[in-house]
Amino acid sequence: MATNNPYAAYQTNTVTTSTPGELTLMLYNGCLKFIQQGKMELAKGNLEQKNIAIQKAQAIVTELMLTLDTSYEVSKNMLVLYEFVNSRLIDGNIQNDPAMFEEAAGIITEFRDTWKQVIQINRSKQYSNVSEI
Repeated sequence: MATNNPYAAYQTNTVTTSTPGELTLMLYNGCLKFIQQGKMELAKGNLEQKNIAIQKAQAIVTELMLTLDTSYEVSKNMLVLYEFVNSRLIDGNIQNDPAMFEEAAGIITEFRDTWKQVIQINRSKQYSNVSEI
């Protein structure tokens, strides 16, 4: 289906051509974006829009939880942290507490930054032998 919106076409193309690692990075960035939006809406007193943004962040955290392969110990530890992040988002949303959003954002930022490093290391390994081609 053709679209007249070049931005939407770009977004679709970006998602469909990204690696699983890049998609995970996009999820982390999206989660952080929605937490920021929620905090901004809370500061403005717009509780309905805050709720919508935080629920979007929660949906992303839920997706990250569902995609974990818990046969690995590290995944089990990540799951506990994701559950904590989700609880901070829920509690912060109910109590209108931006400090809880900050706490959740801090953990997601750590995950995102670590994930970004993993992608960079994998790319450097992948392309380190390009001169041999």
